[in-house]
Amino acid sequence: MKILITGGAGFIGSHVVRLFVTKYPEYQIYNLDELTYAGNLENVKDIEHSSNYTFLKADINDAEKMVNLFKKYNFDKVIHLAAESHVDRSITDPLAFVRTNVIGTINLLNAAKDHWKDDLENKLFYHISTDEVYGTLGETGLFTETTAYDPNSPYSASKASSDHFVRAYGETYGLPFIISNCSNNYGPNQFPEKLIPLFFNNIISNKALPVYGDGKYTRDWLYVIDHAHAIDLVFHKGENKSTYNIGGFNEWQNLDLIKLLCEIMDKRLGRAKGESAKLITYVKDRPGHDKRYAIDATKINTELGWKPSVTFEEGLEKTVDWYLENPEWLKNVTSGKYQEYYDKQYV
Repeated sequence: MKILITGGAGFIGSHVVRLFVTKYPEYQIYNLDELTYAGNLENVKDIEHSSNYTFLKADINDAEKMVNLFKKYNFDKVIHLAAESHVDRSITDPLAFVRTNVIGTINLLNAAKDHWKDDLENKLFYHISTDEVYGTLGETGLFTETTAYDPNSPYSASKASSDHFVRAYGETYGLPFIISNCSNNYGPNQFPEKLIPLFFNNIISNKALPVYGDGKYTRDWLYVIDHAHAIDLVFHKGENKSTYNIGGFNEWQNLDLIKLLCEIMDKRLGRAKGESAKLITYVKDRPGHDKRYAIDATKINTELGWKPSVTFEEGLEKTVDWYLENPEWLKNVTSGKYQEYYDKQYV
């Protein structure tokens, strides 16, 4: 089986690539990534010399390139993770999100559709999406697979659009597809503009911890390695034309999460209790900030037998320990040096 994994040098994608390369030596895994700011080949350097692994530097916005890659490598299945994913960036530059998340996805769909048109048996376009497409929740309720879409940011609107196009290609052209919508991921290798690695880095450096608004925004948190295993299950056992919500079965208000992170860091760094929490600083809220996300992951649990392997507290401690044990990775990312890795290894 030849599997194209897009965005495989990114945060979630790198964990999926590693899992598939190591768990399925009989598969050929092709990791396609443009290596923008969030794509980091250091994330997968431990498997880059594996015989069943190939890295492809390419931009999904290049429609001709996508067609040519399908012709050259004859991919059987696609796991599509490549995306612009940072809400704050989407507010500043919405068109970048339209280009990558919408047009880029359509380019892949077209390439797959045209290449597989004579034989759709054992083919699959697996599209990874987000819970943010559902909008925001009040104090009660959960997102299910049938919750109506109601996106509130340019990022979530672009992902909602890409979800709709995947379904449309399934219905119109018969393209086999699955979609999964996940909650907030955290764990090793996450680019440090996201909340947990950003605040970890700021605590190390004794910098302010900027908290939006009152800090009471609620999110469901999913350990990235658990997410990779869920993707593995959905890929192999999921039903065609189905959607699966993947969540961590735990909700945390941002302020409570940050205080927990501060407590763990105080212990790890030998600081006095409460010292890191003094860095918390409240800042102006961002526009269109959704109050609460919460996923009902009952379907993937009952149908496929998946559930998280760690509690949030356990996962956060594992994450902190990984960053403490990999200071060079964090240094390279924050300095921008990681972007030189491709030239060193491949050029």
